[in-house]
Amino acid sequence: MLLKENMKVLFQGDSVTDCDRSRGDDSYLGYGYPAFVAEKLKDMKLTFINRAVSGERVSDVFNRKEKDIFEVKPDLFSILIGVNDTWRRYDENNPRSAEEFEAIYRGLLEEIKQRLPGVPIIIMAPFILEVPDKKAWIEEDLRFKQEAVRRLAKDYADAYIPLDEIFKAEFDRHEDIYHLSPDGVHPNETGHRLIAEKWIEAATK
Repeated sequence: MLLKENMKVLFQGDSVTDCDRSRGDDSYLGYGYPAFVAEKLKDMKLTFINRAVSGERVSDVFNRKEKDIFEVKPDLFSILIGVNDTWRRYDENNPRSAEEFEAIYRGLLEEIKQRLPGVPIIIMAPFILEVPDKKAWIEEDLRFKQEAVRRLAKDYADAYIPLDEIFKAEFDRHEDIYHLSPDGVHPNETGHRLIAEKWIEAATK
């Protein structure tokens, strides 16, 4: 079991984790899965901190690592990043290769292992659902970054959560393609509760 009482848990990532979390009060985790995790585990006397930032790519997390990772000094580190490393190819014509993505991500994880020895790491796979306007994004770009995340998880993660597989399986079970997300990227409450459920399973098994 990765979690122990009185641990400080840090969530990092992009908008899927940010969810309007407070910039001035770490006790407000936003409306997404970090808040649902905290509610479910409230009896464990854990401190949860959400420092995710909407719109960010892995390089952005790397660039703010001092303030938003190492100064926090977490006892457990959780990260979900990668969808914007794909999205920027399509909305800003600013692509990032899977090789560059993996190299930056690996550098971040390597530094965490060195500077926060013994701190468990939970890595979650980025995902995009196969809604009509984004199906091609998966095959053209995201799947290569998902493969990179799986490699990184083997090398660095104490727990890996394949959200791409989990969301696809749940997506395929429903006739409503927007059951989990209004746009295929940002989860709705159902989607966030699913992430929270899988996160708790991974952290407490």
